[in-house]
This record gives sequence, structure tokens and C-alpha cells, in this order.
Amino acid sequence: MNTLRLTLRQLQIFVAVARSGTTTAASAEIALSQSATSSAVNELERLLSLRLFDRAGKRLLLNDNGRALLPRALALLDGAAGIELMSRDGSAQAQSLRIGASTTIGNYVLPRLLARFVAAQPGHASAWRSKVVIGNTAAICDAVAAFELDVGLIEGPCHQAALAVTPWHQDEMVVVTSPDSAWARMSLAGERVPMRTLREGVWLLRESGSGTREATDQSLLPHLRSYRRSIELGSSEAIKHAAEAGMGVACLSSWVVSDALEAGRLCRISTTLPRQLRQSHLVVHRDKQPTASLLAFVDQVFGAENTAP
Repeated sequence: MNTLRLTLRQLQIFVAVARSGTTTAASAEIALSQSATSSAVNELERLLSLRLFDRAGKRLLLNDNGRALLPRALALLDGAAGIELMSRDGSAQAQSLRIGASTTIGNYVLPRLLARFVAAQPGHASAWRSKVVIGNTAAICDAVAAFELDVGLIEGPCHQAALAVTPWHQDEMVVVTSPDSAWARMSLAGERVPMRTLREGVWLLRESGSGTREATDQSLLPHLRSYRRSIELGSSEAIKHAAEAGMGVACLSSWVVSDALEAGRLCRISTTLPRQLRQSHLVVHRDKQPTASLLAFVDQVFGAENTAP
């Protein structure tokens, strides 16, 4: 067996420099002097006989070699962190998960999923130390790709080649507005709101990078051509309340608006738009070493596929 020359500490320093762009910033992150950090980078490049960074003044920018090494280094460090946790407390390792969810799933689906998952664990997961992060689809995919999260549940398509993507649940995107609007009165009278009228509406939209925004664009833009008038808001909940207040029209997940529709605070309008179903996905890193807890969570997710709200 060949003797390994690389150390996990060298890879940890490499990752810190890659993320921060300078040895000074990296040294503060990893509690090492700037000179020791710089020496460690130079030693790693010497051991590999490869340049990993392009030098631009004090900045260190990943070159092709560095970009190829980064995901492998992250995978090794993630595995090492799991081994350390297992050595300190095996039950904690089995019940520790870092879960990410895009906004709609995180707010409306994941809480019930987690409740069922924890209830199914031996002793109701007495050593439960999970972490849940909610963000837009792009942010969750980036975090899973960087091994900052173990698994992600996303509403939009994934554009990260490093991730394994498995289709999960479907939800319907519905067009809603205030029940006091002229469009709502047309729909209640059995009329469809014509396309030319929809094009003149004020559309309430999520920000770019959101799974809801991507689904909305795919559903609406082929027919509207553009949003002539629009307002961007940072969450689906904010859009729902804005629509209730009569600020405009929204295309949102049925998960988000079901309560407001039942309570009469929103009205689903009748249009000539085709029915839009949005496919959700589960994502994990292709190089992720799954723990028993991660496998159990994935089983719970797919076991609950037919019971998701």
C-alpha cells in the first residue's frame, strides 16, 4: 500500500483559502497564522506537483486544477467529520442530519415530514441534533453541493452537476387574486379571464433563483410573453398576503394558498392557461457517504410521497 502524503488539515486549509480567496482571511477562519496558511498551500502544491491557484496580487484564485480538487476535498472532509462525530457519540451520529428545503416545501411540507420521521425513530430520537435550512432552490443546491447540507428537498430544477436528483412529489400551481377583484367576479360568474387581460395585470412574483419563480416563468411566460407590470417579493407568504390585499395576481403552489382559498381570502381565477404541475425533487451529493439517519430520512420522504399536503 502506498503511503499517503496528504493530510486532512492540508485539505481543510486548501478549502478555506479557496472559499475566502486570501490566506489572511483563511487563517482567521481556521485559527492558523497567515504565514503557516501560506506555507501549507505551497506544500500542498509541491506534494501534488500541481498549481492549484492563480496569484493576482494578494488574491488566490482557483485554477482548473484547484476547481477539480475542491469537490473531492469537500467530500473527504465531510466523511472525516462524520467519523469524528461517530467516535464521540454513535447515537448522535445516527440521528444528526443537515436538511435543506426550498421555501414552499420548508414552510408547508417539511414540518410534518420531520414530525413523522422523528416519531418513527427508536426512543423518538433522544439524541436528535438535526439542522434545517430553508432557502430558495439555488441556495439549497449550492449548500448540498458544498457538503454544507446532507440532503435537500427542492421545488425547482437542479442545475448542479455534482448532485444526484430524484423526482419526489408534485404540486399544482394556481392563479389567485383577491375575491374583491374584477377577475374574481368574472371567475365566480363562470367566465374565463382572457389572455389579453392577464397580460395587463400586476403580477406578484418571487425573486430569481426561487423554485416558485422558475415554475411561474415556465407556466406563464409562453402565454404572457412578458410581465408588463410586476412586483417581486421575497417569500410566497408575502405574495399570498399581497394578493389578499388586492395588490395584484399571483401564481402560487396549492400548498401555499389552500388555507386562504378555503377561508375565502383568495379566489382561484379561471383562465385559458393550461394546468401547471410542478415536480419537486430530492437532492444529495453524488459522493456523499450516506448515514443510517440519512437513509431513514430518504425512506420517510418517499414513503410520505402520497400523503404530502
